[in-house]
Amino acid sequence: MTFITHPYIRRDAVESRQYQLAIAMHALEGHTLVVIPTGLGKTAIALIVAASRLLNSGGKVLVLAPTKPLVEQHLRYFERLLVFPGTDQESGLFAFFTGDNNRKERGELWKTARVVCATPQVIKNDLISGEYSLEDVSLLVVDECHRAVGNYAYTFIAGRYRDTAKNPLILGMTASPGGTSEKIAEICTTLGVGIVETRTEHDPDVTPYIHERDLEVIPLQLPAELQRAVASLSDLLDSRIEGIKRLGFEVPPRQTLSMKSLSGLNEQVQERIRSRDPNGYTGASIYAEIMKLKHAVSLAESQGTSVLATYLARLETEASSGTGSKASQRLARDPGFTSLLALSRTWEQELHPKYAVLPEIIAGQLETQPESRIIIFATYRDTVSVIVDTLARHGIHAERFVGQATRDADKGLSQKKQIATLTRFREGEFKVLVATSVGEEGLDVPSTDLVVFFEPVPSEIRSIQRKGRTGRSGAGRIIVLSTRGTSDEAFRFVSNARERSMHSGIAGMSRRISAKPAPEEQNSLLQTRQARIDSFEGVTVVVDDRELASGVPEALSDLGVRVTVQRLESGDYAIGDRILVERKTSRDFVASLVERDLIGQLREVSRSAPRPVLIIEGGPLFDERNIHPNAIRGALVSAAVDLGMGILFSTNARETAEFLMVIARREESGHSERSHHAHKGHRNHSEQQEYIISSLPDIGLKQARELLSHFGTVQGVIDADDESLREVPGIGEKKAKSLVELTRKPYSRST
Repeated sequence: MTFITHPYIRRDAVESRQYQLAIAMHALEGHTLVVIPTGLGKTAIALIVAASRLLNSGGKVLVLAPTKPLVEQHLRYFERLLVFPGTDQESGLFAFFTGDNNRKERGELWKTARVVCATPQVIKNDLISGEYSLEDVSLLVVDECHRAVGNYAYTFIAGRYRDTAKNPLILGMTASPGGTSEKIAEICTTLGVGIVETRTEHDPDVTPYIHERDLEVIPLQLPAELQRAVASLSDLLDSRIEGIKRLGFEVPPRQTLSMKSLSGLNEQVQERIRSRDPNGYTGASIYAEIMKLKHAVSLAESQGTSVLATYLARLETEASSGTGSKASQRLARDPGFTSLLALSRTWEQELHPKYAVLPEIIAGQLETQPESRIIIFATYRDTVSVIVDTLARHGIHAERFVGQATRDADKGLSQKKQIATLTRFREGEFKVLVATSVGEEGLDVPSTDLVVFFEPVPSEIRSIQRKGRTGRSGAGRIIVLSTRGTSDEAFRFVSNARERSMHSGIAGMSRRISAKPAPEEQNSLLQTRQARIDSFEGVTVVVDDRELASGVPEALSDLGVRVTVQRLESGDYAIGDRILVERKTSRDFVASLVERDLIGQLREVSRSAPRPVLIIEGGPLFDERNIHPNAIRGALVSAAVDLGMGILFSTNARETAEFLMVIARREESGHSERSHHAHKGHRNHSEQQEYIISSLPDIGLKQARELLSHFGTVQGVIDADDESLREVPGIGEKKAKSLVELTRKPYSRST
């Protein structure tokens, strides 16, 4: 075996493979998309490119991956194999960025690190906040880059990187970019890709490194009891389909009702709502019932009685909670549903044959290969729990690997616990891992020699990722459990067809699909970006951290506005000491009016700032729900007249950001009109005191509270000398002198 020799790669540590070197050399020529099967060393290619860039271009390398466990895996790999001659490997050259270390801490680590491994959302938020820039990043590695579409954080980061880096180079890596040429083209556009490097298991330079993977599909028969449950659900579905047809909607028969046709039905519903057709709202509710019933059928066919019974009980609880949707309430009252619910409570043991076959498969594997690592993939978290319990009853210790979100009584795994679980799995503390989709992407457990699909999945990306968890360092097996005559078989067919289409689409792409931007074009991008930043020097908008997913903060950052992210007590955006902005989408505005205390929320914003502003973003308010227009008009009038709020309307996040930018620029330049203190209605004593002090020149609500907290009373603030005033945060010499002069100056009525 020969090894790669490079001053920045640990000696005799990385095997020299011709296809990896060839891909890496091409990737050094321009922004590159690498598509190779899992287990063939995408990270090794990234290491070679990173070492070359660090040696020849300097700067730092930023490695992005979608999950914290995968980021931690990359960090361990680079720390082990990348060396910096003449430096101390422990001196902060490698950094691991997650939400666990605060923003200021990450800013300090960024200064010294040469390699930063991070989740994209953390980097996006830091860039929006201006904590650091990507100017000196000489290589951006985007792992699992099939996610670089739509509003995912990769899209923002790639655009910002290409705009601001002195010498940018992007390396995107995936085993499964998607089944359509449009999807692949979108990834290439997002990353600015000019080079596409692909390999398949059949390429001559790859075949020596391919480990055999046997794929076996085990067909199973749905038992009679579950067939009766599916029949009952199908009857309920048929009645809903007929009901929505009577309203004039086009929908295929239940037997051919696919997710694509359901998406088309939803588009019809939304179009009716936009045209203010009352049938649109009724159709939306029936559509929700159809989706719930379709999901229940899928659970019955592929997941079993335990999971189905849990879902039916959840629907009943939702319907009786008082806040449940009309769809849930109608379903819960249907005699067909109540009969099925009663039947589900009689299922004392799991009836689906998958739960009988699975322990036999796992026990057989562990008997013949005791050191095996086995991963079982299941789509639903409820199923994961049932599988773990089922295996435990057969004496097989398995642990679950699920996302961190917590739902109902089901506690998710924090990312810290996910990493700990994977570490114990790798080290052989337990042999069987039962995972949802969170375990599909990139996780490297070389000794995994069996992967079980509890059910087929229709996504070619997910199917490829699942298969890729085995056969990485030796022969592997893949077993798919499939129920005859159900959605299992349909999903398997769809996934296989999409996978073939994906390979065909990639093979048809030219290696060089576009030219690398010329130096003068790159300089123009940098100058344009810098001009935007310079033009808004000093303009700052404080963003509530719960608004980061709205798209507005990143649009503000793109416009050159300085953004600070923190938790606001009320409102979504604070500008200076006077202006507090509440942003509502059209849908949220109407939903809050119906289901929550909209006016109470707006009143709190109004009380918190001298100049409250409401921005309503999205389509026309009156198209959102079947609610009387006068109720919406009344809420708008109350906000404007009773609460003194300025009301602005925007069509999207970008336009909202442009409004905020203009407001911030006016505040910064002092061009806004300083009118008399607006009347705010009845107040308690504290609010009246804040009202008085915040009416002083250049004193906002925040500083009024600081002054009152420091001096205790309004009188104390008025009597304070300039030296005492300067002890209060935010009160400088000029402002203190102005306040003393104003409060001591004799009154003279102007004529």
